[in-house]
This record gives sequence, structure tokens and C-alpha cells, in this order.
Amino acid sequence: MARTEQLTLQSISKLASLNGVYMLGYAWVFGTAVWVTFFGGVIAYRALPRQQFGALQHRVFPVYFVQSILLSSTLLGIWVFTHPDVTTHISNPLIADVAQVYALGSAILAQGANYFVIGPMTSRTMFQRHKLEKEEGKAYTDPGASPEMKTLTRKFASLHGVSSLANLWSVIALGFHGLWIGNAGIRGY
Repeated sequence: MARTEQLTLQSISKLASLNGVYMLGYAWVFGTAVWVTFFGGVIAYRALPRQQFGALQHRVFPVYFVQSILLSSTLLGIWVFTHPDVTTHISNPLIADVAQVYALGSAILAQGANYFVIGPMTSRTMFQRHKLEKEEGKAYTDPGASPEMKTLTRKFASLHGVSSLANLWSVIALGFHGLWIGNAGIRGY
């Protein structure tokens, strides 16, 4: 049975600890990743015309990627600080604390690739296709779409797929980390 604890100013002041900050940061980054990946985009896709949806995603995703990079980097820094043996064993990902470094690091790399490389290329291609649709007076799905439109559509689909996979990897890595800290805790030594 759980112990009963009386809330006091002293017990409340102890909440602002490194572990508390870590848990809030983790909840924020994982919650945002799940929302953006599985809910927010689907809702927006169903509610908005396609070109407005694309314009919205063009604005939302850079903010999402940056906050994910910053929060995951903060978590990684705190993890390494509170688990100093990871630096000694960094080349052995089978050590549990080191595996957490790899999980957080891979989330940072995936979202960094999305922010700095894949996302801008995807947006550029999407806007080129929007412009061509306007010029041709045809949607990219129109059977009479030009070969240039079909090329842009294939390029967009490829880039969007790579971006989605990188983002999904980040969600999986953060989920793995969450399952680990949920079972083993975050306390270092």
C-alpha cells in the first residue's frame, strides 16, 4: 500500500528537482510527438482543403521539429549528467543506460534531419507542385497532369515518406525511452 504523505510547503518545494524537470520535459516531447504524428495532422487533413493543409503543415512542422530537438537534447544532457558511467561504456548499446543515450540521440538525429534537410526539401517540392497546379489549372491527381507534375508528385511522395519514417523513428525511440524510465526510473547515481 502506498504511504500517505501530507503536503507541506517543504514537500511542494522539492518538486522542482532535476528529476521533476526531466519528467515534464519527457512528457512534453513525447506527448507532442504522439499528437502531431497520429492526431493533429489527420484532423487538419480532414478539415482543410489540401493546399491549406500543406501551408499549415509547412508552418507547424518546423516548430515541432525544433522543440523536439531542444527537449530531447536537454533530456540527453540530463541523462548523461545523472548517469556518468554512460560515457565510459558509450560504445556498448546493450548497457541499459547507454541504450537510453542511443534512443534519445537517434530521436535528435531524426528530427534534426527533418528540420534541416528533409522538411525544407519537402516544402519546396510541395510549393512547386502548388504553383504548377495553378499554372496548368489541374490538380496533381488529374489524369491529364503534365509529366513535370507527375515528377513533382513522385518526388514529394518520396520526401514525405522519408520524413514520415524519420518522425516515426523518433516517436518509437522516445516511446522506448518512456517505457524504460517508467519501469526503471530516471534516478542516476
